[in-house]
Amino acid sequence: MTEPRLFNVYCDESCHLEHDGVPVMAWGAVYCPADASRAISEAVRTLKSEHGLAHDFEAKWTKVSPAKADFYLALIDLFLNDERLRFRGLVVPDKGLLDHARFDQSHDDWYYKMYFTMLRPIFCAPHRYRIYLDVKDTRGGPKTRKLHEVLANSLYDFDREAIQRVQQVRSHESELLQVADLVIGALTYANRGLTTSSAKTAVAARLRERLGQNVLIRTSTFTATKFNILVWRAREAAG
Repeated sequence: MTEPRLFNVYCDESCHLEHDGVPVMAWGAVYCPADASRAISEAVRTLKSEHGLAHDFEAKWTKVSPAKADFYLALIDLFLNDERLRFRGLVVPDKGLLDHARFDQSHDDWYYKMYFTMLRPIFCAPHRYRIYLDVKDTRGGPKTRKLHEVLANSLYDFDREAIQRVQQVRSHESELLQVADLVIGALTYANRGLTTSSAKTAVAARLRERLGQNVLIRTSTFTATKFNILVWRAREAAG
């Protein structure tokens, strides 16, 4: 019988607002065994120090620049080289095609449905999960409670034994949330077809070099466990 393990799941999202003028929308999660999270976080802090950055420097996609390109490439390599770390993502290439009225749902209803769709392949009985979300806005508290409710109900986890916790954390306090932000940023950048930043292009290229040329823009195979994404297209999906 498989022994239950506890996993930490660090979630972030990009361009999540309905009318922000950016067509691509993405969710993603970096996850690992809970008992490995401290050591991995310390490895990230060590990497920062090696590149002349303060240990509390907040790594994030919007800060990727030529001056810090070597650090961000090294951070991507850390993610790729550590077998305890995995990534699951979901990309909506054009949210302008969404037709919520057709499926009698609000944008918020769809948002939670997509969050569950993104996370579902991570969950596997009999293991347990703690989910950490980046603080985004003042709606964070209700959003966190609603997501826990949606996940628990969808998994028939009414006693909340499988999904033990869904809580907000500030990304500057979590190295693993920072890794999630970086990978999701590269995912969104690639799906927008951007090449405006040489440093950001290099980060996306490093992922493609190591994982496959189409890894950021095509739905992954079922067997892809290190890096797995779903490209969700509104015209092809019923709701």
